[in-house]
Amino acid sequence: MTELILYGILTGFISGFFGIGGGMVLVPILVITGFLMKEAIAISIMQMVFSSVYGSFLNSKKVKDVFKDGIIIGMGGFVGGLQNSFVHSIVSNEFLQYFFIFIIILSIIKIFISPAQPQQEIKRHNKLTLFIIGFLIGIIAMSIGVGGSIMLVPILVGFMHYNIKTATSLSLFFVIFSSIAGFSSLTINGDMLFKEGFIVGSASLIGVYFGIKTKNITSHNSYKKFILLLNILILITMIYKTI
Repeated sequence: MTELILYGILTGFISGFFGIGGGMVLVPILVITGFLMKEAIAISIMQMVFSSVYGSFLNSKKVKDVFKDGIIIGMGGFVGGLQNSFVHSIVSNEFLQYFFIFIIILSIIKIFISPAQPQQEIKRHNKLTLFIIGFLIGIIAMSIGVGGSIMLVPILVGFMHYNIKTATSLSLFFVIFSSIAGFSSLTINGDMLFKEGFIVGSASLIGVYFGIKTKNITSHNSYKKFILLLNILILITMIYKTI
């Protein structure tokens, strides 16, 4: 239990600081400590519900003007996330691990080549396009036990021209929708680990608070470097465990 609390605090800090659900950190940790991939995903998804709701509440005063896009993307993510159990029924644990590695590599490349503060102004985006983006990310993200920000942040920064801090705040808001959908899907199918998920999720609230406080005092360029470093560390961890 103590270990789960520590995992929760660590994951919560990373979730708040980087604007992620926490799955890209928590899933590898749980897999390394003996949980099966699908068990780790279940615990991770429940933790995301806690961290994304609280983190978005803390972020709301600074980025409330972009949450309109977030709601549309989130609705798509919710519908996509409901497909979680179906995906699990047709693919193996090994396939999910290799797919996770592939997604991280693509994210590292896109974030690296995109500026931390784009000069181009944010334009209004088609609602259907936003919904489809959310839907596809929701399907993929919940299937590998991450909130979706690992894919959404590169899209928001590289193609939709959000600065990187706003993108991570918006991506954490998106995680609310996708994680609740994933949680509902796994619960209905009897695959949710409630006790472990509650312990990790509750502890994560402490980390989320301090993570967001730290993000707010970090420069955009330094923040981008931290995001790249996190992705690289997670990539190395997953490759080590998989191979």
